[in-house]
Amino acid sequence: MPLKRLAVTGVRNLHPVTLFPSPRINIISGPNGSGKTSLLEAVHILGMARSFRSTKLQPVIQHEQDACTVFAEVVLHSGQSCSMGITRNRQAEYQIRLNGQTARSTAQLAETLPLQLINPDSFKLLEGAPKQRRQYLDWGVFHVEHRFLPAWQRLQKSLKQRNSLLRRGRIERSMISPWEAELIQAGEQIDTYRQVYLKKLKPAFEHVLAQLIELPDLKLSYFRGWDKDKALKAVLDAQFERDVQLGHTQAGPQRADLRLRMHSMNAVDILSRGQQKLVVCALKIAQGYLLRDSDKLKDCVFLIDDLPSELDQQHRKSLCALLEALECQVFISCVEPEQLDGCWQDATPRAMFHVEHGQIIQTE
Repeated sequence: MPLKRLAVTGVRNLHPVTLFPSPRINIISGPNGSGKTSLLEAVHILGMARSFRSTKLQPVIQHEQDACTVFAEVVLHSGQSCSMGITRNRQAEYQIRLNGQTARSTAQLAETLPLQLINPDSFKLLEGAPKQRRQYLDWGVFHVEHRFLPAWQRLQKSLKQRNSLLRRGRIERSMISPWEAELIQAGEQIDTYRQVYLKKLKPAFEHVLAQLIELPDLKLSYFRGWDKDKALKAVLDAQFERDVQLGHTQAGPQRADLRLRMHSMNAVDILSRGQQKLVVCALKIAQGYLLRDSDKLKDCVFLIDDLPSELDQQHRKSLCALLEALECQVFISCVEPEQLDGCWQDATPRAMFHVEHGQIIQTE
């Protein structure tokens, strides 16, 4: 799903710009604070309707501008072009356009432009809360299983209603039963979709990781959010009184987690920072391979902020070789383009962009 034209207006310190990226490798270089990461952020806003640097829109929208706009022409797997754009204003409102039509859901953006982000915050995938790993897992399931999104939406609604009733204190079980039934049905569907996906993810992850670093004792496993030997209904029944006391649902797919362990310990407590970065890269790239090989026939666009950081030349080359083999579009930021010399095959299409004081210029 490469971007063949990208137009950005009103994003942080970037001057209004229209770029024609390479369908494969795009290297964005420049001094710190020049706007390199802001360009990656603009692509992220296009695909996800939000920034990866801030939960608030105020710092994203350029000073004295009312809104920011990102527009692109995307080449679909069929070879046809698709136009997509998003405008977000300071009131956090957004307008999404796909092929000239107004779209209501940000999920339509995500489906049209699958994005994988690797940046310094990606370490949260290992060291952060289970929510980070659930989001990672659900990204993959969303893109290969069309039934996942409606099931997930039903789960969120039923869980919200059940928790609202639990917070009332003593209530009749009959009041909560309809929402529990919906939660159980949607929850078990989601768990099934996740487990099917994970069976494919594990060997893909192990294959990619082996090409980056030798960590044969690293094991990836899945906790579904409740006892694997019990039905969700039985668990909710057994924990009902405790749920009432706490005012929320303790068990269910909203508590699921991916676990990476070595020698019966959390991997994050053993691995060095550089090793952690390689593990995160392997997890993200593995999802790229799964999406490419699925019946959806899609490619990811990879956004990689400061790739050379904490990786030596050998590991940079290994990582770039994996990205090359994916034959997807990649945007990589770095301070000096020479940091990536020798990382690509001569025949691989590349475009070079230099950023300084918010101005982006394509270079040779």
